[in-house]
Amino acid sequence: MSHIFPRHTKSDLPTAVAGDGCYLIDAKGKRYFDGSGGAAVSCLGHSDAAVIKAVQEQVEKLAFAHTGFMTSEPAEALADLLISHAPGSLDRVYFVSGGSEATEAAIKLARQYHLERGEPQRRHLIARKQSYHGNTLGALAAGGNAWRRQQFDPLLIGVSHIAPCYEYVDRAEGESSFEYGQRVANELEAEILRLGPDTVMAFMAEPVVGATLGAVPAVEGYFKRIREICDTYGVLLIFDEVMCGMGRTGHLFACDADGVAPDILCIAKGLGAGYQPIGAMLCSSEIYEAIAQGTGFFQHGHTYLGHPVATAAGLAVVQQMLTRNLVERAAEMGTQLHAALIERFGQHPHVGDIRGRGLFRGVELVEDRETKTPFDPAHGLAARIKRAALEAGLICYPMSGTRDGRYGDHILLAPPFIVNDDQIGEICDKLTFAIEQGLGAI
Repeated sequence: MSHIFPRHTKSDLPTAVAGDGCYLIDAKGKRYFDGSGGAAVSCLGHSDAAVIKAVQEQVEKLAFAHTGFMTSEPAEALADLLISHAPGSLDRVYFVSGGSEATEAAIKLARQYHLERGEPQRRHLIARKQSYHGNTLGALAAGGNAWRRQQFDPLLIGVSHIAPCYEYVDRAEGESSFEYGQRVANELEAEILRLGPDTVMAFMAEPVVGATLGAVPAVEGYFKRIREICDTYGVLLIFDEVMCGMGRTGHLFACDADGVAPDILCIAKGLGAGYQPIGAMLCSSEIYEAIAQGTGFFQHGHTYLGHPVATAAGLAVVQQMLTRNLVERAAEMGTQLHAALIERFGQHPHVGDIRGRGLFRGVELVEDRETKTPFDPAHGLAARIKRAALEAGLICYPMSGTRDGRYGDHILLAPPFIVNDDQIGEICDKLTFAIEQGLGAI
């Protein structure tokens, strides 16, 4: 009997014992193509020799040094490398152990920044419906994932949520993509004015929405308008790139595709590629200087900030991405994956939308293509597809509640950047089986 507390007590999970490139291998020898990189984590696959060597060497040299007393060489080197490629005026890096820690730190930094500048009334955070920013209480409050929030709602801080930029469902007939984007972006201004322009501290959004919506990018012009609104009212712009960043969308930083730089940016998942748990919050020089010239102390912290082994792994991962041109490869193979999905499922009677950027793709399932009507959630379609995919030897990321936390189903794909042409065919073949098996039970 296992003493592990699993995510789901009624799941009977295989035991992973080895990794081989894009594949995971269980205790019975079965191979699974990792079509979602876990949760968009394993961007380099599961057996990258350079990253493994970097971790081994760092453990032998220095395993841990608390950042309350010392910094470390790999942390300094990784921060330098990230900032050398970061957008806008991002200038400082705060290393944590994962995505929820990164977004939690971002929320707290936004609040302290305004305090340091003598604006203690700025306390409101605005985010978007159908977003996901993590599972700690602050991050969960910021997220707009209704299903994840529901049972913990009494414990959550108040956060305003405006509409997502979800063109497939929400763009009105006769409205252009650009007009739609401007309309939903302007909801931010309306909410700032409703709350009081001098009381809003930050707006948080995913450049490409991950698990909750299924790889939904914003339409052209949306984030430029968001940036304008934030600048007008002195509101900080926080980008959550925990899932969509670090090369996943064909850009090292996902926001580069929109030509917009944030004041604070959160990364994780692909930063460590699964070889170590690591995340980071990047902030602008202006924000850092407000703290440095004020109290000098960011009133926040975790034991494993800037962990030497984790930052050594992150440094090796980013170096591999850059020296092997894997970010560009993610863009190229993402185009191939999208084309293959369109060819295979573009006319499928129950596939409503195929979307995404780079190797970050979503397939939305509908009961009726014409009306875009989702399936009844009682069918549990996403869960059925996940089980069938595992049976076929494919790990993918089906989710329910796409539309509003209850209705809607999608499948998220985020394979390693080293995926090849044949493996794209393998993804499509195994996904076809999983979808048909899932639908056949309805």
